Formats: sequence, structure tokens, C-alpha cells
Amino acid sequence: MAQAAFVPEPAPQHGEPSFDVLRWHDEPWTAQLALELLPETNGPKVEVLSGSVIVTPHAGIDHQSVERELPYLLHRAARRAGLWVYPEINLVSGKDLFIPDIAVLRTSGGGRSAVDIRQAVLLGEIVSPGNRRKDVIDRPREYAAAGVPFFLRVDLRNRVPAMALYELIDGEYRPLAAAAAGSTFVMKQPFEFSVDPADLLDEEAPIEDDDESLVEGGDESPVEGSDDTN
Repeated sequence: MAQAAFVPEPAPQHGEPSFDVLRWHDEPWTAQLALELLPETNGPKVEVLSGSVIVTPHAGIDHQSVERELPYLLHRAARRAGLWVYPEINLVSGKDLFIPDIAVLRTSGGGRSAVDIRQAVLLGEIVSPGNRRKDVIDRPREYAAAGVPFFLRVDLRNRVPAMALYELIDGEYRPLAAAAAGSTFVMKQPFEFSVDPADLLDEEAPIEDDDESLVEGGDESPVEGSDDTN
């Protein structure tokens, strides 16, 4: 009996946004393509960097605790200065699509699905164990290249939170303010704000028998077929 010839699966026509598009789209990705073709999600971050789609699972619960508390506190202070604070919004920088942990904008992002990075006054990252290079080296470099005036980093190493604010000077971020848990982090720019970093973490959870079987943190990895640009 003759074997049927192999017929390649045709590329789907553009319709409703779907992650299925990652299976057949083999051209370089752009921020605009990702926003048009991929669905909105409350799950993993889906970013675009140098033509590749980068998927990042949710980080550990300490990261989520800070991302719950800090944007709320920052937003209350920022509004007095006429600024707006959002956690995890789509920021378009040329062909790249970033989703910073914290974004301080000059204008409201209400009603939009994405904002141009030029609207950002400050961008912040909460350092995850699996994404340390991205949060400490790569992402600040990319934000500086885009001209974002301030960068805020929150480091949770050993559950001793520390915060550091940097200002863009001559194309590089220079330290402006810093503090660790048990002291007060104080910044004057781009608006006045203060907090003890220790207040951003929840109490440590009780140890359970199956804790060792759970995966902690969130390693960033490109989807199959894309290059690891980080």
C-alpha cells in the first residue's frame, strides 16, 4: 500500500490572538507583532527583545509580595507629583517589548494596552534568583539606552530586601539612593518617597514536608526556535 505524501501544515490565517502563532511564525518578532498576534495574559510575561519572544514564568512569592506592596505605595506618592505608577505594563521601545515590574509614567495609561517607553520617568525591577543577570545588568542597560531617567532595583537576596535608585547621567545609571531592610529608603527624585524595605515582604511561610519538591523562582527562557538573547 502506497504511503501518503507528507503535506506540511499550512500557516494559520491571522484571526483571534493565540499562542499557537509561536509554532509557525518564523520571522523576527517585533513589539507590534506580539501585541497584535499574541493574546493578553495574566500568566507568564511575554516580551520581545532583538527579534525573539522571551517568556518568563511567574517568580517566587516574595517577588509577588513586593510587586503587590511597592507599586501601591509608590503610586500614592507619585500622584502628588502628577505621575502614575503601574505594575507589569507593556512598554514599547522601538521593535522591543518590555514588561518591567514597576513603571512610573508621565501620563495615565488608562484605556491603553501598551505605552511608549518615552512616557516612562522611572522603571523598576525586582531581582529574581533565576533572572539576576537580566534584572541587574541587561534590563538597566536597555532602559538607559532608551533614555529612561531613573531606574529602581529591589533585591531580595536571603530575604533581606534592599532598594537602590539610579539616575541616568551621560548615558549610564549612577547611584542616587540606597537602603536595606531595617533602615529607611528615601528618594527625592522623580518624586518624594520613603519606605523601610523590610515592610515589603510577608512573613516567612511555615516549612512543609513537600517544599523541596516545589520549583522556586522564575527562569527566563525564549520560546522554541528563538535565540536566547539574554
